[in-house]
Amino acid sequence: MVRLSLCIALAALALAAKVQARDLTLAEAESFLVRNNRDLQAARRATESADAQRVIAAARPNATLSVNTTSISNNTGSGSLSQRQIDTVLRIDQPFERGGKRELRLDAAAGLQRAARHDYLDVLRQQLALLQGAYYDLKLAQDKAQTLAENAELFSGTLSAAERRLKAGDLAPADVAKVQVDYERAQNDARSAQAELARAQITLAYLLALEAEARELRAVQAWPALERADAAAVEEAIDARPDVVAARTRVEAAEKLRELARAQRTRDITLGAQYEHFPGNAPVNSVGFGFAVPLFTGYDFAGDIQKAEVDRYAALDALARVRAVARNELARAAADLSAAAERVERFDGSLLGAANRSAQASEFAFSRGAISVLEVLDARRTLRAVRLEALGARADYARSLGAWRAAQASVQTLEAK
Repeated sequence: MVRLSLCIALAALALAAKVQARDLTLAEAESFLVRNNRDLQAARRATESADAQRVIAAARPNATLSVNTTSISNNTGSGSLSQRQIDTVLRIDQPFERGGKRELRLDAAAGLQRAARHDYLDVLRQQLALLQGAYYDLKLAQDKAQTLAENAELFSGTLSAAERRLKAGDLAPADVAKVQVDYERAQNDARSAQAELARAQITLAYLLALEAEARELRAVQAWPALERADAAAVEEAIDARPDVVAARTRVEAAEKLRELARAQRTRDITLGAQYEHFPGNAPVNSVGFGFAVPLFTGYDFAGDIQKAEVDRYAALDALARVRAVARNELARAAADLSAAAERVERFDGSLLGAANRSAQASEFAFSRGAISVLEVLDARRTLRAVRLEALGARADYARSLGAWRAAQASVQTLEAK
């Protein structure tokens, strides 16, 4: 009864764990990434900051209101304050920008705003590549744990057959001990696979900001179908990538800022108007107007112009560097994808089938005493190694495919996410 109750409790716990598991497709994981990823959230903040900079750039100079009172002494007369002989001036001054400074500021801010948006899309591009790698790492860990559990079960059967042959006097105790060693190693491998599965769940959970649900995550997407990289798409993809577009937009903004620096040599003007009230004077109330213009007697903005020119060249250098990185990344991703696809094809075409047939034949022969224990153990190890290598090859291909898709992702594609 105790054993029965324990079995029922364990079954209930297993059923509850299965119900609570969060089965994730790759599309669902991408949706969580876009909503929750912390790096994407930081990139959104940079975009919001660029939006605020555009509001700042659109601002016009504020007017200045001043009130000045002079001619105050002990002989200002009597009566109310407005009747005393005090000279009071109310003045307002309004600066006016010339040389298209505001328009240039707006153009530069708009360019930097677009660049920040493209920076966000580039972060999204990189995070999607990391997500696909982490997602298929989890699937690899799941399949590896299942494979090693099955391998441990098979070694359990082999050990049982060896013990039967030992009782029948058909097998030496030393051979049974060899099977026992491999059985124990298979158990250890299965336990290590569970730890690797937990690490993969934690890695994926961090990208999705679902750390509290890490142990419940389960990748249910099938391994991706094989495809080849299109070498002709490399050059076309470079200029459409968000990092290249962002760098090109910054060059345009740097050119506007250079024009803005030069425009500072166009003098702004300040127009003023005043109302003066001076009892005892003739007339008592009067108005006046003023005009002010700066004189470049100390500084003519040569340093600002030089810095803007240097910043433009730096933006051009950054664009060239980003284009080179993009080209190398695309070429490397294309080569990795082709190599990974060929490796998977070899496993699917011959290696897995041959290893399975060899292991099955060895198990059958060993159970009937036709081959030695060393031969069946060797076949079992070969099958285990081939199955794990095949899983690794599929995972490598999935990661390479994600890197290739991320490397050639365009602004339009990422904006649809």
